[in-house]
Amino acid sequence: MPDFKAYLPYYKRNLQVALPVILTQLGAALVGLADSVMVGHYGTVDLAAVSFANGIFFTFMVFAMGALMGITPLVGHAFVQGDHVRVSRLLQNGLLFCVILSVVTTLLLALFVPLMPYMGQDPAVAEAARPYFIARVAGLLPFFLFSLQKQFLEGLGNTLVAMMITVGVNLLNIFLNWVLIFGKLGCPALGAYGAGLASLFATLLMPLLFFLVIMLKREWRWYVASFSLQQNSGACLRELVRVGFPIGIQTTMETVLFTISFIMVGWISKEALAAHHIANNVADLAFMLSLGVGSATTIRVSHQYGRGDYTAMRMASKASIHLILLMNTIGAGLMIGLRHYLPYLFTNDPEVIEIASPLLVCAGLFQYADGLQCVGAGMLRGITDVRRPMIYAIIAYVAVGLPLGYLLMFPAQMGVKGMWISFIVALSIVAVLFHSRYWSRIKTFGTWKS
Repeated sequence: MPDFKAYLPYYKRNLQVALPVILTQLGAALVGLADSVMVGHYGTVDLAAVSFANGIFFTFMVFAMGALMGITPLVGHAFVQGDHVRVSRLLQNGLLFCVILSVVTTLLLALFVPLMPYMGQDPAVAEAARPYFIARVAGLLPFFLFSLQKQFLEGLGNTLVAMMITVGVNLLNIFLNWVLIFGKLGCPALGAYGAGLASLFATLLMPLLFFLVIMLKREWRWYVASFSLQQNSGACLRELVRVGFPIGIQTTMETVLFTISFIMVGWISKEALAAHHIANNVADLAFMLSLGVGSATTIRVSHQYGRGDYTAMRMASKASIHLILLMNTIGAGLMIGLRHYLPYLFTNDPEVIEIASPLLVCAGLFQYADGLQCVGAGMLRGITDVRRPMIYAIIAYVAVGLPLGYLLMFPAQMGVKGMWISFIVALSIVAVLFHSRYWSRIKTFGTWKS
């Protein structure tokens, strides 16, 4: 058992950093949940269409978002060392990196538009998914700019701004969902396409609001005012790629597992796909807790690592582990206890509800592995150890998780439940490997840098 008094300051500080991130991520997840609830009550075909389109969309978007996460530990190290010129240079080159990523990602996603009718889905689902998908792709650049600004301020230790902007914009998104999905206030009822348009309109506001906040605060405005041609740096851009790309690949491997699961589950039936989407949406809410604590861990570890205070770094890391185990226990209990009631939030289709309820038991059980792997990834990113975790993710998610999911779903005839069992196995492997890597890396660290 941890010494509560010794860890109390670390719990408090980690939570101070983590809670705004958790609320930010929960806000984003709640918009996805609102999309699903509203679209699900509009029609099962539209719910399956949103699920199918998002499966493809988020695979590519998650890579770019993961790649942009590399700026957080780099900014964190420079900021605590007082190297503000380097902080400004990282932001300027990060913006260039962001634009490049958005152009490449948009072009790649555009290739899927004509392919959707040929990916084994119900024709009605593929037809409804296409306009929703196009609307989401159109919002990539502003969303990536927001993500970059968010990661930059997290490197400075500020997580409140992203929370406030996300909450405000998400409320707008939910209102626009109501208007455009169901055709309120004189607008036509657009179903899934309306949800995509609502997300696009809301996303356009996010980077604009973030930039306004940065320019209003003198300390942050200096980083933008210091931009110059001389700060364009191939070396800095390569460093962002060196740290960011392995993070992007690592996060993408997990997303690939979930994305392909949507495609394979779609081979069973549209009801199974809708149920799978419901379970994923509920699990995503709990994952936002893990993601928030993981992001806070990266910030806390990067700052202590930059200062050279390795004792505080260890304590902050262990405090995150304790917190995530407590949070995931609560989340798992709620999912399992409410498994017969939560599906009704999304649909009234009895066949979908019957399939979704047992999936929520699996979703509850995998919270522990998911939370621990998220914190483990955060700790490793804080010390910019990103290549080995990328390899671990490829092995666990692609080489183990996908084949196991297919075997359990079809040859073993376990249906969609088999895919959820494979999720638990893959995430457990990653969690063990990440934590083993981190603690073996830092066991030789002293108390302070010499």
